[in-house]
Amino acid sequence: MKTIVFANQKGGVGKTTSAVNIAAALGIAGKRTLLVDFDPQGNATSGVGVRKPQVTSYDIVIGRRPASDAVIKTDFKNLYVIPASMPLAAADFELADLENREARLKNALDAISKSYDYAIIDCPPSLGLLTVNALAAGDGVVIPMQCEYYSLEGLSQIMTTVKQVKKLYNPSLTLTGILITMYNGRLNLSVSVLDEIKKYYADKLFKTPIQRNVRISEAPSYGMPIQYYDKYSRGGLQYSDVAAELMERI
Repeated sequence: MKTIVFANQKGGVGKTTSAVNIAAALGIAGKRTLLVDFDPQGNATSGVGVRKPQVTSYDIVIGRRPASDAVIKTDFKNLYVIPASMPLAAADFELADLENREARLKNALDAISKSYDYAIIDCPPSLGLLTVNALAAGDGVVIPMQCEYYSLEGLSQIMTTVKQVKKLYNPSLTLTGILITMYNGRLNLSVSVLDEIKKYYADKLFKTPIQRNVRISEAPSYGMPIQYYDKYSRGGLQYSDVAAELMERI
């Protein structure tokens, strides 16, 4: 199982949306895909139509239940989810007192790794112990970001965290790619920020930016990835292209 972490400490950058839609696209491509919701807000969970789960990522990271008990088969092809709910917010504090605290998620997922081709982990918008756990469990990290100057500052911060986790806990962790979201090529700001990113990370940028698209915004309210809500929409096609490139990169 290849584990890809979607991380950015800045909120509102399309991180959860990207994790859900790329996981769904991988499933459509014939890959058994496990979406791990590791954000207490639980948006990835509701984004695939799961409500009020009984066993969650909180239970597995604390060690209360094995990961296999938390897995739910979604209504979508080859797509499974380990859901999240608000109690996960307390895990950041509880993990601090636990042995091997940064590897709790990795150890839990290792037990079920032979059942899936890919795991996609959706992180909270922070750089706390939950995100460190996710990065310690990952083979690669995808950083979704908007074309704004604040996002450039956030990119340097998440890159520093990735380097620290690589050095301390997970030597095999790599930057899989940077995914531009909510892109509007008609704005000079978007173009100039994208040019700035290309200066330093040209080889890491996904070829297809995700453009602003109302259908992408509507899909979560129906508990559906964009490929099932409107697969021929611009957003649906773009996320499928990114998923294809992701498989090539890994």
